[in-house]
Amino acid sequence: MSDAKKPPAPLASATILLLRDGANGIEVFMVKRHHQIDFASGALVFPGGKVDKHDNDPALRALTDGAAGLTDLQLGLAACAIREGFEESGILLARQPGQRDYIDAAASSALAPWRPKLNASEVGLVEFLTKENLRLACDGLIPFAHWVTPTFMPKRFDTYFYVAATPAGQLGRHDGSESVDSVWVNPLEAIEDKQWTIIFPTKMNLLKLGKSKTTAEAIARAKSDPIVTVEPQVVDRNGNKLLVIPEEAGYGKIEEPMSSLRG
Repeated sequence: MSDAKKPPAPLASATILLLRDGANGIEVFMVKRHHQIDFASGALVFPGGKVDKHDNDPALRALTDGAAGLTDLQLGLAACAIREGFEESGILLARQPGQRDYIDAAASSALAPWRPKLNASEVGLVEFLTKENLRLACDGLIPFAHWVTPTFMPKRFDTYFYVAATPAGQLGRHDGSESVDSVWVNPLEAIEDKQWTIIFPTKMNLLKLGKSKTTAEAIARAKSDPIVTVEPQVVDRNGNKLLVIPEEAGYGKIEEPMSSLRG
């Protein structure tokens, strides 16, 4: 196979499902991506993005709670998930040294000027945490899913999904650049609401999350369920191209139209 025909290598990335309990059960924070973004433009998604070089800074380990049990790769992915969550929502999983509780809403709001700087990679988490005397709370993240974009797609991602309970009082707000709207929404209601464009991986993970009624239940499920890598495959059913994923990944028997992959 020539180099021109090789599929692009998937980019390491991470996504965070920030959870809270609402009047109608579990809710997750989601953002609507700007229409000029080159991936999933205009779609309703979870905060997330590519691993930044700063996420792999070796100095980050000493500034992180929960780092002891993580490999360097796992720490970079977890750091990416928390950073992207902060950039896109303003919600930050961090605490002051020696404290058990996350920083409160007032403290997270005061850190807002860092969001565009982190987004532009002008600074990294090490500088941010050091100057603000904070520790990254990777112990608050629970692995939820692992998806790899199919080889036939022009842009590919190797994405790790995490769930986390949202710190008390932190309400979240979109950044106004990459995302133009945001919402706390019940997972199954998000799928049913036709005003939203939801691409295949997002829909599947909303369905998986929707099996839980509360944040505590979702976190307990994530801790007990095995993570099975999902790389959607295409099958032909009577002339119709359908996407299928492994049943053992916890999403049930799924066959979706190819159009679902792009929204």
